[in-house]
Amino acid sequence: MAPDPTQSQELKRLAMLAMRDRGLLPEFSPRALQEANAFSRASIETGGAIKDLRALLWSSIDNDDSRDLDQLEVAQPLEGGATQILVAIADVDHLVKIGSAIDAHARANTTSVYTAAQIFPMLPEKLSTDLTSLAQDQERMSVVFEMRFAPDGTVQGSDIYRAIVVNRAKLAYRSVAAWLDGTGPAPALLASTPGLDQQLRLQDEVAQRLRQRRLAHGALDFETLQDRAVFDDGLLVDLRPDPKNRAQNLIEDLMIAANGVSARYLQQKGLPAIRRVLGIPKRWDRIVALARGSGDQLPAAPDAPALNAFLSRRRQADPARFPDLSLSVIKLLGSGEYAVEKPGVEPDGHFGLAVRDYTHSTAPNRRFPDLLTQRLIKAALLGRPGPYGIADLQLLATHCTEQEDNAAKVERQVRKSAAAMLLSSHLGDQFDAIVTGASDKGTWVRINHPAAEGRVVKGVEGLDVGDHVRVRLVHTDMARGYIDFAVQ
Repeated sequence: MAPDPTQSQELKRLAMLAMRDRGLLPEFSPRALQEANAFSRASIETGGAIKDLRALLWSSIDNDDSRDLDQLEVAQPLEGGATQILVAIADVDHLVKIGSAIDAHARANTTSVYTAAQIFPMLPEKLSTDLTSLAQDQERMSVVFEMRFAPDGTVQGSDIYRAIVVNRAKLAYRSVAAWLDGTGPAPALLASTPGLDQQLRLQDEVAQRLRQRRLAHGALDFETLQDRAVFDDGLLVDLRPDPKNRAQNLIEDLMIAANGVSARYLQQKGLPAIRRVLGIPKRWDRIVALARGSGDQLPAAPDAPALNAFLSRRRQADPARFPDLSLSVIKLLGSGEYAVEKPGVEPDGHFGLAVRDYTHSTAPNRRFPDLLTQRLIKAALLGRPGPYGIADLQLLATHCTEQEDNAAKVERQVRKSAAAMLLSSHLGDQFDAIVTGASDKGTWVRINHPAAEGRVVKGVEGLDVGDHVRVRLVHTDMARGYIDFAVQ
């Protein structure tokens, strides 16, 4: 008799089933793999308008195990306290052409899917983790966003161009964050690369100014806990919260700025584009009720600066429970979506980021909308018509939004299967929980130790998002990802 599969293998099987059930392709077609295998190296273009920026001290900061590197950064102080930041984005379009089998797969899925079992990349790994990745010590083609910031964080000017770059240091969020916070030593590569410490300090200073400026305009400052599955020889041993850190904020703030530059560039060129938007929350009344329950007040009409001020007060008053409040508000705000910006039409903004001009353009190895935007920008740089018409962009915007939602559901379903696997030996145990969803479809709660979300099957009366309750685990089903609780 064949041995039983390990837990990690079983989760992978469930993940592939979940992908197919949600209309996502878990595997590449033979033709797509054949196209990928035909690439022997990352080709480089020279001359013309392509700049040679290989001599600059570029670096990347990403997850410890990330190999699909989309961005590099470098900074330079200017006169009067101003700073120039360059963000290089992997030129994925350089190899992935419209109409190819690889492009068809990317267009179908529209995103990489990150499950607790495995990663399902949008592009074949030979590209995303090698030939189109901004890997350390490798010459790569890129699209560079050049930004000049005043001392107060306002954008003094910007430019976009193509360039050859080399990543001098592949760094990781946790170790860089500990170094920036003064709680850990400089990572070995940072310490051994002359001038890189000043580089990162300068980038961090600019990023913090950008963040403070957005917060002053009403950007919402949340604290959420991402779950990380931990395996030991194929056995799931924990689901650990992975809180956001200072290095992640650094990259996020620079990417938000770069995405604003790309949105404004296409707008100035009079070209249609795909924007990332988040409208006014439909459940503002419940957010107001959450504030009232904390002894605070919010205006009757949606107001981002007022909401962020409330969040700031709660972070200071009750830091231990602030992640729970953040999760509740995020659920009530709803999801962002992709929308087409037509030339001459005032674009919708992003309520959560407090920015009007925003698109996705900084992760073309992982998200199809970013690859679309890259192609539009490169066409504009060359003075050519855009490769997509408005009708096609509208269809793609809707499709990308739908597939992003499907990918999130797959990730959540596999995470629930992992949690059900971990909790199967805890039937009857009681947990403190927070209500994360309440609708006609059901009521859900989240527990923190281990990090897991499940459905309330008994005692749902009167519960709403943000309520804190005591629950008892009554049932688990790993195959379906079911975790059922009863309110005590």
